[in-house]
Amino acid sequence: MRLAEHKDLKIEIKSLPEKEKDKLLLRLIAKDKVLTEHLHFMLLENEEDLTNRSQILSEAIGDGLNQLNKASKVSSKDVLLKIRKLSGSISHHQKVTKDVMTDIELRIFLLKGVPIDFRDGVFSPMYKFNEKLFIYYVKAVISLLNKFKKLHEDIQFDMKEQINAILKRIYAHKTAVIATELGLPKEL
Repeated sequence: MRLAEHKDLKIEIKSLPEKEKDKLLLRLIAKDKVLTEHLHFMLLENEEDLTNRSQILSEAIGDGLNQLNKASKVSSKDVLLKIRKLSGSISHHQKVTKDVMTDIELRIFLLKGVPIDFRDGVFSPMYKFNEKLFIYYVKAVISLLNKFKKLHEDIQFDMKEQINAILKRIYAHKTAVIATELGLPKEL
């Protein structure tokens, strides 16, 4: 049921006493963890807290990438699981803070550091995970490009080199075939 479809309900909610509205609002907010966290951020935190949040997340991404890059026997399955988890953390951060710049910067940091150069054979049990990782990685870059295109031209100019480094990396590995199929440009 959408509130817009029930104009009578909307009028009645507006006519409720303030205490009753507050109770209902608090009950509704408590049911949504992200909304609760967003309101906490919006009402009780400041620019310094945003910087701290993004720095903590950046460190977590750096630690995750270090684990992947330093492990002696890391598989594409391990990388896929880790990149999904870290990407989810970035998405959660963006939903809470509504900060597009930090979202894009963290995604660039993640995508630049993820290992994608697996050379398992077609008959290897990890081959299917290679393909899943490659598809996920290319689609993540496409999503990043869509967000990037919405930025102001000056900011795009500042980030263009980093995005081009990711695109160059994609076309230097087996991900090039998938990138071509999905229409990813080779350069901005």
